Amino acid sequence: MKVLAPVLAAAAVAAPLAAQENAGKVTPLFASDTTLEVTLTGPIDRIAKRAERSTEPHPARLEAAGEVHAITLAARGKTRREKKNCQFPPLRVAFPDKPEAQSLFYRNSRIKLVTHCRDNDRFEQAVLREYAAYRLYNRVTPESLRVRLARITYMDDGQKVAERLGFFIEDVDDAARRLGRKEVDVVKVPVAALDQQDAARYALFQYLIGNTDWAMAVGPPGDRCCHNSRLIGDSNGARSGLTPIPYDFDSSGLVNASYAVPNEGIRARSVRQRVYRGLCRFNALVPAEADRLRSLRGELEREIAATPHASSRSRDSMTGYLEGFYKDIAELERKVLSGCR
Repeated sequence: MKVLAPVLAAAAVAAPLAAQENAGKVTPLFASDTTLEVTLTGPIDRIAKRAERSTEPHPARLEAAGEVHAITLAARGKTRREKKNCQFPPLRVAFPDKPEAQSLFYRNSRIKLVTHCRDNDRFEQAVLREYAAYRLYNRVTPESLRVRLARITYMDDGQKVAERLGFFIEDVDDAARRLGRKEVDVVKVPVAALDQQDAARYALFQYLIGNTDWAMAVGPPGDRCCHNSRLIGDSNGARSGLTPIPYDFDSSGLVNASYAVPNEGIRARSVRQRVYRGLCRFNALVPAEADRLRSLRGELEREIAATPHASSRSRDSMTGYLEGFYKDIAELERKVLSGCR
C-alpha cells in the first residue's frame, strides 16, 4: 500500500536525491547525481536524418563508466522528431543482452535519452531546464521519475557528430519497483480510479512549471494511457488508488523551448502563460498541496540554483518563473482553482 512521503527537510537539499530513499531499490544508473560521461557510436546521422519518418532501431555501442555495451538506438518522441523543430531527435537506448548485476545499467533494458535538439548552446540550455523540471518534481514527491545527466559524445563512422549534454530518464517500471508498486497498463481509466491527493498534487505541479501538454486518465487516440503520463498502482490490475506520474516537460513555460506551443484548445498566448488544467472535483485537496509547495519553496529555488551547467540566464529565468507561481497561489481560488475543468 502506498504511503505518502513527508515534506523533505531543508537540510536534505545538500544530500543527493538518491540518498533520500532506500538506495537498494534505485537502479544503479539513477543512484548518483554526478554527470556521466558517455560515448554513443553508431549510425547517428542516419537516425537523425530519418527521425521524422522512422523509429527503427539500429545496432550501436555505448561506452560509460569503463563499460562497453552492444545496444540499439532509435529515434523516439513526436514533436522533437519533426524536422521543423529539431535536427536531432530524442533517443531510445535498448540493451539486447541484459546488463549484469554489477553493471551501471543493471535492470535498464530500455532507457529514454533526452538530447539537444539542435547542436548549439541555446538548445543545450533547454535540455538543462527540462532536467531541472524533473528534479523539481523529485523534490515534491518520490512518485516521480529520476533523471541522470550525461555529457554524450556521438560518434559515427569514426567522426564526432556532436558532444552535448543530455539526460537519461528512469523507466516507469523501475520507478514503480522503487516505490513498491506496479505499472498499470491501460488505455484509459475513470477519473475516480485516481488517488485524489496524488492527482491534485500532479495538476498543481504542472501549473507550477506551466505545462498543459498532459492528461492523467486517458492517452492520445490509439495509444495507451496516459498522455505524457503513466499510472502506477498496488498491482498490475489495480483500478483504484492509481498515481499518475508525468514526463516530457519540454512544452512547459519553465523550459520554454523554442518550438513549444500551448496545448490545442487552450486559450494562451504562449507556454509561459500558466493555465490550470486540474479537475474541479479535486479542488478541495489543492490548498494542502499549495501549502506544501510553499514549505518547499526554498528547496525548489536551491534545486534550480544547483542545476549543473545551467547558465545564469537559465537559472534566473527558472527562478523568476517560479516566483510567478507563488504569487498566483497567494490568491489560489481566484488565480488557479477558478480555471479548473
